[in-house]
Amino acid sequence: MAFIDYYKILGIPKTATADEIKKAYRKQARKLHPDLNPNDKVAEQKFKELNEANEVLSNPENRKKYDKYGENWKHGEEYERQNQQQQRQYQGGNSGGFGGADFGGGADYSDFFESMFGGAGGFGGQSRGSASNKFKGQDVSAELNLSLRDAAKTHQQTFNINGKKVRITIPAGVADGQKIKLKGHGNPGINGGPNGDLFITFNISLDKDFKRIDDNLFADVELDLYTAILGGEVLIKTLDGEVKLKVKPDTQNDTIVRLKGKGFPVYKKEGQFGDLLVTYKIKLPTSLSAKEKELFEELQKLR
Repeated sequence: MAFIDYYKILGIPKTATADEIKKAYRKQARKLHPDLNPNDKVAEQKFKELNEANEVLSNPENRKKYDKYGENWKHGEEYERQNQQQQRQYQGGNSGGFGGADFGGGADYSDFFESMFGGAGGFGGQSRGSASNKFKGQDVSAELNLSLRDAAKTHQQTFNINGKKVRITIPAGVADGQKIKLKGHGNPGINGGPNGDLFITFNISLDKDFKRIDDNLFADVELDLYTAILGGEVLIKTLDGEVKLKVKPDTQNDTIVRLKGKGFPVYKKEGQFGDLLVTYKIKLPTSLSAKEKELFEELQKLR
């Protein structure tokens, strides 16, 4: 099951206060309420997720568990008991328990908890052919910084985790804050148990030319007064070069032009792209000559 980030649903940081949580919930609840969105299944699902997020994060005790264990916060106390049992069992023999595992950040830990609370090698059962239980190793979390332009193309990167070199292929279109799981690249298991997993969070830096929202890109482009009034052409930067765009006469300031398919690549959907939305910012002339001022005065009299 895909992990649902309650903080992202409410649009708040993890440092948000109780009052900020309440305000964020009320603001979105007004927009997504079923009475205002009849027969809208998408809005209905978002409203359910919003209520779920509010119920957990508005309760200080539940929020603390959620921050520590992610979507499996309800099993947190059971995990702690099993962790203490395991530490007593291997005291003086094994030092690689789960005590230092990082469960924050809200990745999908269903595989981890399945190995703990049920299934082969779980707590409370004997593994086949062995007198000892097998335990999954600790999961490991890491962050990877990317530029916007790197995130727009499929490429490979290599980095070190716990002394091991890991090489991954990053698909075009990854989002800021997105997490991926590399199965078996975490810490070693105990008594022959499976390795933990590696969770990578992508941090995408701001770009000087573009602002990204979902799969669309936004850019401001300066337009001189004469081109805005008389029409003409302007060069527009895109992720893969420049395009020449025609400007209609009498173009107003803050006019928005949409360039279809010139936005960001859609994640894991080859050949699909968002749009580039260009906002014209008209630049007024400065340091006018006497003749230019005279011409503007004549224009003013004609109006």
